Amino acid sequence: MNVSTILRKALDEMGDQTAIIQCQSVSGGDINSAFYVRSECRSYFVKINQNIPPRFFKSEAAGLELLRKTNEVQVPNVYHVMEAEDGAYGLLLLEWIEGEKTEQTAVLLGQAVAQLHQCYGQHFGLAEDNYIGLLPQKNGWYENWIDYFTECRLLPQIQLAEQKGRMPTARRNKLEKLLVSLDRWLPQKCQPSLLHGDLWGGNWIVGAKGVPYLIDPSVFYGHYEFELAFTELFGGFPDPFYQAYSEVQPLSPEYKERKELYQLFYLLVHLNLFGETYGYSVDRILQRYVG
Repeated sequence: MNVSTILRKALDEMGDQTAIIQCQSVSGGDINSAFYVRSECRSYFVKINQNIPPRFFKSEAAGLELLRKTNEVQVPNVYHVMEAEDGAYGLLLLEWIEGEKTEQTAVLLGQAVAQLHQCYGQHFGLAEDNYIGLLPQKNGWYENWIDYFTECRLLPQIQLAEQKGRMPTARRNKLEKLLVSLDRWLPQKCQPSLLHGDLWGGNWIVGAKGVPYLIDPSVFYGHYEFELAFTELFGGFPDPFYQAYSEVQPLSPEYKERKELYQLFYLLVHLNLFGETYGYSVDRILQRYVG
């Protein structure tokens, strides 16, 4: 991969024809190659990848734009997208964000996420499919949250786990039992909140003056508790985040009863991405709800 050639093409296409002063490899997750790039014009965060599904970077850019339009959360500006076609490298050119946490960062993050969750849609879901990591994520518009959660979140991951040989009979039987019983725990009526969709501790960063930014979204409209449950699964969100969140968006008394049901989706995703390491956690949740 000739990074300089790819970057030069991308910068020219977006209108920055100034010289590239610095290009340095940085940490950017386990999917893409990532770089800090500084031209005479500005600094960029760049993701480059060849082995990605169709519209992978376009989906990410569209998600960032949807979040940005709310004016409730900060996200990096998207400068340019090049899709990986015919063996070429795909690229996503973003604003470079850099800063240090302050005592208020977690509070600001909690407030911002809660305010995002008060941006309501008319239906659950999204017009277009997108991705959770490298896995395709089915979407569509739904009137009912439980239907969407079942058909677009749980079922596709269950089917994928079967294809990968990670769905033993006992696990599959319990999941089938759970799917027909979800209305015991999930709300029949709730408002479709705009969600980041993949909000774990690695998908928020800090900019100038300690302001938090959301990155790597997998957006859709869903029940806000679904997002909050994921923030609790792997950590990365301190107590002031939750205190600030609940002051803006109070939690239902039933949240603790259904939290692990929502976490089940993300554990199935991790089961499919990383293997049976996550099988025990899936089985533990199934045991709690359906025995």
